Amino acid sequence: MGNEASYSVEMKRIVKQFGPVTANDHVDFKAKAGEIHALLGENGAGKSTMMCMLSGVYRPTSGEIRIHGEPVRIRSPKDAMKLGVGMVFQNFRLVQTLTAAENIVLGEKSGFLRGPRWMKNKQEEIEAISRRFGLPFPADRPIWQLSVGEQQRVEIVKTLYRGADLIILDEPTSVLTPGEVDLLFETLDRLKKEGKTVIMTTHKLKEVMHASDSISVMRKGRMIATMDKAATNERELAQLMVGKEMLESRTSVSVGTPGKPMLIVKGVDVYGDHGRKALDSLDFHVCEGEIVGVAGVSGNGQKELAEVLNGLRVWQQGEVRFDGHELRNGSVRGAIEAGIAHVPENRMKSGLAGSLGAVDNLLFKTYRSKERSRFGMLRTGSNRSWSQSLVERFDVKTPSIDAPVQQMSGGNQQKLLFAREIDQDPKLMVAVHPTQGLDVGASEGVHRLLEELRSKGRGVLLISEDLDEVMQLADRILVLYGGSIVGNIPREEAEREHIGMLMAGLRDQDHSHEAGSHKEVAR
Repeated sequence: MGNEASYSVEMKRIVKQFGPVTANDHVDFKAKAGEIHALLGENGAGKSTMMCMLSGVYRPTSGEIRIHGEPVRIRSPKDAMKLGVGMVFQNFRLVQTLTAAENIVLGEKSGFLRGPRWMKNKQEEIEAISRRFGLPFPADRPIWQLSVGEQQRVEIVKTLYRGADLIILDEPTSVLTPGEVDLLFETLDRLKKEGKTVIMTTHKLKEVMHASDSISVMRKGRMIATMDKAATNERELAQLMVGKEMLESRTSVSVGTPGKPMLIVKGVDVYGDHGRKALDSLDFHVCEGEIVGVAGVSGNGQKELAEVLNGLRVWQQGEVRFDGHELRNGSVRGAIEAGIAHVPENRMKSGLAGSLGAVDNLLFKTYRSKERSRFGMLRTGSNRSWSQSLVERFDVKTPSIDAPVQQMSGGNQQKLLFAREIDQDPKLMVAVHPTQGLDVGASEGVHRLLEELRSKGRGVLLISEDLDEVMQLADRILVLYGGSIVGNIPREEAEREHIGMLMAGLRDQDHSHEAGSHKEVAR
């Protein structure tokens, strides 16, 4: 058991510095062949930096890495792949204009004359792998047309396709249904039985306790503890992660009675980027002082629904009424002026400009207002004071309000995004995967902000594939499948297994009446 050769990877006394900042401080980490090892830690704890050094993205300032007992120098991702190390990153490494299959084979060596069927054969091989591991996606479609969940599946299949012995998965289940999570864990078990090592970073403690064999916890750049799963529990892990007592899970939150419907969607048809119908005769409403959760597998119309409500996509048929007036079709400014706020699914792609500082990012929606500009010129001094007050109010950790936001942790980026949207005092918040990739502490903060909006009589449409999050926060849960609502379930009637079945397109007879009995009629 103590034999070093039994470990597939060992990282000894690892130090990583970025200028004056020490991201990893003499960290020791090791994982055995044939195990699933969970690596926990808040954003900024240093766990991603450790895995980036193991996968060749960064080089350690000092320390030693051993693979199967042998000292190695990993100077690039290519070196890591040669050693059998592959990583699925939280921010995907995909070329948007290439197809999923082209991304997976990108950089692969082959004979000089590939022949006309080479790519077709590769695509068939990739589709076979995706079916085998239960990770479906359209291999012939360009990445920009795929949802976040489908893009994540492409990354996972890419690693499996390249045959890594040590697979690092960063938040691998954040966009999967309960059924798909179970299938993924079955896949990980198969990999484990084949002698492969799986290192999984995640903030979902239930999944850690369900899937892992060993657990390591990092905090503030240091390794706090490593233990077998049997020797710990969720509460202890949460305490180790944040260094303080965590709040008890809020299974029931006292809320007032929802007011009148503020958003009414009737018979809406929407087509996706691929030309197929993404939303089919959609009917639902959101009331004042209500959080409505939208549950569903990625790719069932969630992306298009959020874009329609925020003016980023037009609808072909139907009607969308907001606050007593018809919403302008395909008008971003119309949605903003109506009082609809938006936290998009990918904060760094469509929410924030990474190379700009906090001031510019906070001004994106208000630079035309009298408070922020005059005669077409920005009020620089007052805008900086306003930005500083928002950063302090929402507890955004940044070296300065001028530092590029891409240098912030994911949790602080999300807080800045919420600060910009909530400062406008919106009537409706459309929040898409608002805690994706965030740690326990940052997720709690986001949940508090959504609950505060509800308590002030605002409406919240929470679109999330994290079923635990939806069941914890939502007053009603809409299940979206194939672009239609197949379930409209009050919070007190919500059952995890039943919702999971609806998300997968299955309806048992006991609940087959539900979509009809809860059919929304909002006049």
